[in-house]
Amino acid sequence: MESAGQTKRILIYGAGIITQFLPFIKSLTEKSNPRMCLLPTALADNPFAINTWYEQCSQLGIQAFAQRMFISSYEQKQSFEDVLLSMDAILVSGGNTLNMMAIWKAQGVDIILRKAWERGIILSGGSAGSLCWFEHGTTDSRPQEITTVDCLGFLKGSHCPHYDSEKTRRPLYHSYIQTKKFKPGYACDDRAAILFHDQEVHKVVALNNESNAYYVFLEKDRVKEKQLTKVVL
Repeated sequence: MESAGQTKRILIYGAGIITQFLPFIKSLTEKSNPRMCLLPTALADNPFAINTWYEQCSQLGIQAFAQRMFISSYEQKQSFEDVLLSMDAILVSGGNTLNMMAIWKAQGVDIILRKAWERGIILSGGSAGSLCWFEHGTTDSRPQEITTVDCLGFLKGSHCPHYDSEKTRRPLYHSYIQTKKFKPGYACDDRAAILFHDQEVHKVVALNNESNAYYVFLEKDRVKEKQLTKVVL
């Protein structure tokens, strides 16, 4: 399944699955009844999250699918590639980013997702589902404290989700950029989203006036934030 012009599109936002962003993702497909697949790997394929996903999509005119990773050949006869490349959009849940990346790489899902992206299938997600598309970012995937995680690198640079809701995220992200442990990158409040076309910011949307997205960078050894112009949905 390919989109006209093969524009590679990724929509990221700060928190986990937020129902209010689903109509916007649906609109990006330009279809009245698009096929959208949830990847709940970071939640260990939590059945409650999967059931909630189906309920949300049924109310929005979306054909819902969920691709679990904790499966066997007795349970699923289609390959991961056949399933994911048949979608109009793929949404990644929040959860444990580190574990999710390890499982995806073991199963070859990282390679399939790149194929999906290059074919114009919309990729999306928040928290772990936004972190995964960048080179690296801040994560709560390990015990005790917020640390760093290396990800897929489809989008260049770093990322910080939960920018407004977890008090340690912002200063830690700044410190990593200050010490050049992280490349410059993008931060999202929980209810703000950035749509990338290829590597460029195409549009920023938010669910309220208070939520924002930022480009965070180093200038003359000082970390600076550029608040990105947004549209409130």
